[in-house]
Amino acid sequence: MTGRVRLTGAGRTSRRLRAPRRWWAELAGSAALLSVVVVVALWLHNGGLRGFAAPGGAATSIGRVTGLVASDLLLLQVLLMARIPWVERSYGQDTLARRHRLVGFCSFWLMIAHVVLITVGYGQAGGMGVVAEIWDLVATYPGMLLAAAGTVLLVLVVVLSIRLARRRQRYETWHLIHLYAYLGVGLALPHQLWTGADFIASTPARLYWWGLYAVALGAVVVFRVGLPLYRSAYHRLRVHAVVPEAPGVVSVYLSGHRLDRLPARAGQFFLWRFLDGPGWTRAHPYTLSSAPSGDLLRITVKDLGDGSSRAATLRPGTRVLVEGPYGALTADRRSGARRVLLIAAGVGITTMRALIDEFAGSGVKVTLLYRVRRPEDAVFRTELDEAARRGQVRVIYLDGGRARPGSWLPDRFAQVSDLAALRWLVPDVAQHDAFLCGPPPWMAGVRATLREAGVGPDHIHAEEFAW
Repeated sequence: MTGRVRLTGAGRTSRRLRAPRRWWAELAGSAALLSVVVVVALWLHNGGLRGFAAPGGAATSIGRVTGLVASDLLLLQVLLMARIPWVERSYGQDTLARRHRLVGFCSFWLMIAHVVLITVGYGQAGGMGVVAEIWDLVATYPGMLLAAAGTVLLVLVVVLSIRLARRRQRYETWHLIHLYAYLGVGLALPHQLWTGADFIASTPARLYWWGLYAVALGAVVVFRVGLPLYRSAYHRLRVHAVVPEAPGVVSVYLSGHRLDRLPARAGQFFLWRFLDGPGWTRAHPYTLSSAPSGDLLRITVKDLGDGSSRAATLRPGTRVLVEGPYGALTADRRSGARRVLLIAAGVGITTMRALIDEFAGSGVKVTLLYRVRRPEDAVFRTELDEAARRGQVRVIYLDGGRARPGSWLPDRFAQVSDLAALRWLVPDVAQHDAFLCGPPPWMAGVRATLREAGVGPDHIHAEEFAW
């Protein structure tokens, strides 16, 4: 279907969500650190230092505590990406993904240290070589064969999460492989409960570890499985229309049941599964490109290959499964300044287009800097010009080749610095809250220029889709 589709009620959010309180993020971070302290305290309480004098005791004792902390961090990893709504809104998906990756690498190396130290310690105590001790542990200790398989899976996930390997994968491939981490955690559980003395040494230890596993499992089941299935079944989303926006860019309009009850905000994204044939199981992250209107949702997709190319071929009536909303780049990020600067590049305009809807009528003065290679690449040009005519936004198109290597501005500013150009475009830039969306290297350049112009870090808001 071609032609423009009217979003009745666009420009206002049907269901206003409560902004996350700042102390939520601080509380979650403090709880994560406290969990590590609790694990070490339980290890000490259960005699963790008493075995140092025995043959191999030092290696075994240190191996135990590294294994305990590795297990704790592994479960924290699961919680970080369990899509818990108040945690998502407090941190933002990109921040959670970065912390998930950092905690994951720490957990991995502690797990490797655990395996090596336990093997060495047991070998010294029993007078066996390293190879013989590894075989004895895996073959004779309850649950160790499963733990070995879980370790292999976790190593595979970590190796494929290294930046160089990640760049060579499609998002869909990486996401599928990453699911094996859950299996790795599950396979490790039996050996911890059957042979892990620190797991079963005391009632507090048993309560803590069973409780942490139950919380992690419950969060995954409820927020990664149950809630998406419920929302998909309740809202019954279907493709309403597909509209071309620019070369290689289409908007997909979606209708459904009681969309006013979907807790979505302008600036957030969903994971979408279109039931249009083979490959429907792969979820695709797309941001809302207009504020939720109560009767329709809109996403805008650029053909970048793989699943995104299928968006243009979707037929009205196609059923849709949805996960989300996710992300924290919403109007609530605004620190209170009465001026807002939106800066977008390429398909990053989708987020800014939705935020324009949200800011409309709020009394906030909005300026949009929109970077594109060619004028015809500008998405939503008609809508943006109409919003400018109504006084909702001041729009400045930044089209053309790059001004210089490393610059985020077009070539018409080649004779001046990025800072001078920004101050010419937005003279009072330091008095704005700035929202950024575009390729990460480009956003890094914009952020640096904003800081030079006097915009404080608390007034610069950006979020990447990180994986």
